[in-house]
Amino acid sequence: MHPIALTQQEVSVPSPAFSVLDQRGPLNDGRRWYAVYTRSRHEKRLRQQLEGEAVECFLPLHEVVHRWKDRRALVSLPLFPGYLFVRIVLADRMHILTKPGVINLVGTHGHPSPIPDREIDALRFCSARRVRMEPHSYLPVGERVRVWNGPFAEMEGILLRRKGNCRLVLSIDLIARSVAVEVDWNDVVLATERAALS
Repeated sequence: MHPIALTQQEVSVPSPAFSVLDQRGPLNDGRRWYAVYTRSRHEKRLRQQLEGEAVECFLPLHEVVHRWKDRRALVSLPLFPGYLFVRIVLADRMHILTKPGVINLVGTHGHPSPIPDREIDALRFCSARRVRMEPHSYLPVGERVRVWNGPFAEMEGILLRRKGNCRLVLSIDLIARSVAVEVDWNDVVLATERAALS
């Protein structure tokens, strides 16, 4: 599977898509999304604990079939193993850092870095609509398309084509992780082309 040569913009989501989903209050309340780096297999437990303390969390999951000797079962696993997203005021970070299973908040030069809302919103949009998301190798750069029609309208990402199928790759740049969702080829245009038409 190879990226199609197209333009470079970041993932975005139309604001109307979250009019119901987003219960987070005023946009200027000071809270931002951060990635919590956790110990292995602590993501779900940590989410449950923090949500019980009214901390806004997001843990995108995907379903995989696990096989044992005598049976198979469908299990939900984190899309990004070892990471949980929390929306907090940075001054409250010690409340997160002191929890069992937490290693640190991801950042640069020793300081936690916020994740752009549009990157988290794109994943929340897919998760809320039970869109199948699959882990994908991180694509830090590439030519971008914008979806102009359908359930992913206004999202941007890297378009991949394989055997007649199209996938839109969405990324969280801070943790260098990506996921892919299937889109209809007829619903996408070059990001620069769509911008010119706006």
